[in-house]
Amino acid sequence: MEFKSLKNIETSFRQIRLFSIVFLCLCAIVTGYSVWSAYGFAEKQREKIYVLDEGKSLMLALSQDLSQNRPVEAREHVKRFHELFFTLSPDKRAIESNIQRAMVLCDKTAFNYYKDMAEKGYYNRIISGNIIQNVIVDSIRCNYNAYPYEVATYARQIIIRESNLTERSLITTCRLLNTSRSDDNPHGFFMENFEIKENKDIMTVDR
Repeated sequence: MEFKSLKNIETSFRQIRLFSIVFLCLCAIVTGYSVWSAYGFAEKQREKIYVLDEGKSLMLALSQDLSQNRPVEAREHVKRFHELFFTLSPDKRAIESNIQRAMVLCDKTAFNYYKDMAEKGYYNRIISGNIIQNVIVDSIRCNYNAYPYEVATYARQIIIRESNLTERSLITTCRLLNTSRSDDNPHGFFMENFEIKENKDIMTVDR
């Protein structure tokens, strides 16, 4: 009887030990899942930003990884430069204002083109001839696999005169560098080695 009693005690002890191990494993799993869920919830909450609108109301916004938006910002930077540099109106102040803002986005290579065209009387002919010049950017191709980023821009210039309308093809290349953001350069890029590869008439239509 004593041997049977000891055997029952040993069996019960083994069962209790097994149950304890299973219980501890379940507790560890539940604790690990709880910590993982809490971390995921905290990460999602960090993506939410509350913006105060002029001290009046709170607006909910979502944050993003900065690198995810860089290709879009790069294309917008190049597009903005072309719009400022090639959009001209028969107004000296307007031309100078656009060129000045464009120079903040690019290095001296763009200024060299401006200086060359100014010396040849291009801007004076725009003003005296009452000519309007607009640019339409069709596509911007950028290689993000190597830094600085190589960029090629394909655009069209629409030149409106009193007697006719001329469409010209415009192809340019440059390299993009990362730089600090500012009010004049909100995208944080800087163009270098700007070069006009093609700028020729496609068609002319009499008005």
